[in-house]
Amino acid sequence: MNSALQQASRIIVKVGSSLVTDEGRGLDHTAIARWASQIAALRALGKDVVLVSSGAIAEGMLRLGFTKRPTDIHELQACAACGQMGLAQIYETSFRAHGVQTAQVLLTHADLADRERYLNARSTLTTLLRLKVVPIINENDTVVTDEIKFGDNDTLGALVANLIEADALVILTDQPGLYSADPRKHPDARLIAHAQAGDVALESMAGGAGSSIGSGGMLTKVLAAKRAARSGAHTVIAWGREPDVLTRLAGGEAIGTQLLAPTGRLTARRQWMVDHLHTSGEVVIDAGAAVKLTREGKSLLPIGVIAVKGEFGRGQVVTCVDEAGKPLARGLTNYASSEVRRIMRHSSTEIERILSFVEGPELIHRDNMVLL
Repeated sequence: MNSALQQASRIIVKVGSSLVTDEGRGLDHTAIARWASQIAALRALGKDVVLVSSGAIAEGMLRLGFTKRPTDIHELQACAACGQMGLAQIYETSFRAHGVQTAQVLLTHADLADRERYLNARSTLTTLLRLKVVPIINENDTVVTDEIKFGDNDTLGALVANLIEADALVILTDQPGLYSADPRKHPDARLIAHAQAGDVALESMAGGAGSSIGSGGMLTKVLAAKRAARSGAHTVIAWGREPDVLTRLAGGEAIGTQLLAPTGRLTARRQWMVDHLHTSGEVVIDAGAAVKLTREGKSLLPIGVIAVKGEFGRGQVVTCVDEAGKPLARGLTNYASSEVRRIMRHSSTEIERILSFVEGPELIHRDNMVLL
């Protein structure tokens, strides 16, 4: 079986604390430099790459003299604040050696739970990718509490995969992949080369936390793959110190464990929209727009909208109906209902003049729409 990365155009790469900090001995400059070189090579192949990196707390523990991971939330936050400085510096230096610009993005669960902040985070990340910048994401451990923390960066990686509709999630860890049992206790355990993400049997194989350095384990990686698969992203779990692991995966070589999403990215998103029993509102479109949507597969532009029903925000699912009230399509709107009322019946070139900003020329892009 070929690697899931070979055809992927947008990839999330997650590296764990034990890899980044050389098992807690300090930031591993050599390893980080290797990943930067490989990610630069993936970008040269035309692939978008987002890096989700653990390591801030582990580096902060070293700087502040902790011999084991603190349990007090404020001590963890202090470690994160100190460690994030070194983490950002080494990534910036490593990528700059390849002429690649980076950006630091710190997220909390609240950023993805609040719809407005979710959309802002998505817009920022997609804009950085469009500008050929590699976003480097970590949980904002400096401000999180027990109630809002992701808990591990495997989950964060999956959430980012969903956020920007990635094709693949690569979780680099200190193990060669997922085994049928704990290989430290069962010498006859076999490596699971490939399986379907979400298979409940995988969770019983995964076990608990892997080390005292990070907060995750193989179970969090299996659950992350299950979460990423909801938006159609495949997951690869592989040893982070495997030579040229990322470029070999991109070349088609199967390494580690591949957990495949049961449906493709667009199929999964469209199924999610179809499954909405109730949408946030409706937009009534004229006959010309109805033809473009249903027969020509075009996006919905503001000029084709003649009325708005209900109240909805940006990024919510709305129903497109014809003048007789017949539902034609559902899709994710780029504009809130109050904004649509201002720009409807206007050309896309007038959006900026009317709203003072442009989220996109379309009200609903065809990739974010499903016909009924």
